[in-house]
Amino acid sequence: MKSTIRILTVTIILLLLATLFFTYIQLRPDYEDVAIIQKNEHPGKKLMETYCYACHNPMASHDNRLAPPMIAVKKHYKKENTTKKEFIDDIKKWVKAPSEEISKMPGAIRNFGIMPYAPYEEEDVEQIADYIYDNDIEQPEWFEEHYQQEMGKGNGKGKGMGSGKGKGKMQHQQSSFNKTDKSFEEIGMHYALATKKELGKNLMGAIQEKGTVGALEFCNEQALSITDSMANVFSANIKRVSDKPRNPLNTANAIELKHIKTFKKELLNNTGPKPIIEESKNDVSFYYPITTNMMCLQCHGKLDEYVQSDTYKTIKQLYPNDMATGYGVNEVRGIWSIKYSK
Repeated sequence: MKSTIRILTVTIILLLLATLFFTYIQLRPDYEDVAIIQKNEHPGKKLMETYCYACHNPMASHDNRLAPPMIAVKKHYKKENTTKKEFIDDIKKWVKAPSEEISKMPGAIRNFGIMPYAPYEEEDVEQIADYIYDNDIEQPEWFEEHYQQEMGKGNGKGKGMGSGKGKGKMQHQQSSFNKTDKSFEEIGMHYALATKKELGKNLMGAIQEKGTVGALEFCNEQALSITDSMANVFSANIKRVSDKPRNPLNTANAIELKHIKTFKKELLNNTGPKPIIEESKNDVSFYYPITTNMMCLQCHGKLDEYVQSDTYKTIKQLYPNDMATGYGVNEVRGIWSIKYSK
């Protein structure tokens, strides 16, 4: 009897172990799937989108770029025989001290100027470069045709990826954009990106000339007038507003405050922001978030951590009622509020 019980017990245990084993085989992820998941979770991807896309955004049109797209950076810095270490070292060297002498993109410098210095952590830059080297980078719709044209001209080291028609007068922005065949979202994004480009181009010039103080002086003296000029170009009402304004003229109204809360919630939930479109009988109102990157934090970051004491002193001189500090990276600083006729 005892022998029979022992045999039954061992049999049950073996059956349980077999069941657990086959369940594991069925449920475990395939090694290839694990590799894909790990690849998608590369920390450099999120860092690139947070830090780099403020200027190198692949969604920007050819004429509304602040800088070449990241795919162009990759093509210039990664050649057939470039090792990963060489690629990472070159990117780190550039970000640490941008200069014309070490750049591999002279055409971009001619058209966009030298990238202003930003205090990125070396580890973050290394992660970004590591991701770019090994992975396919999102590219604009216009890029491949543009790239082939420039390579055909032998312009790989010249204007190449840097050439930009947007360097002309602001009025040229309008002539190349026909809104009759565009959605309300596309029209609003075009107006926002074109204005952002004009502001960004002038802001970078001020930073290159006078550093952070130059940026503050530019914003104080020219930001509103440039925004108004772009509004005239597009026959639209274009504003940048915030719940924590630096200039009181950029204070958000009740409707805009509601949309700022919505965009903040989306960012916390890690969902990509989508423009908010509101229609009336004759007009369209367009809202889209303005988020912070590392460059922004020199004037809008946490005091003593990002904003230096002399910078903050200048801020208080120019803006006695300033509310626009204390931000971290990738936070909603404000929104584009654009209204245009149907």
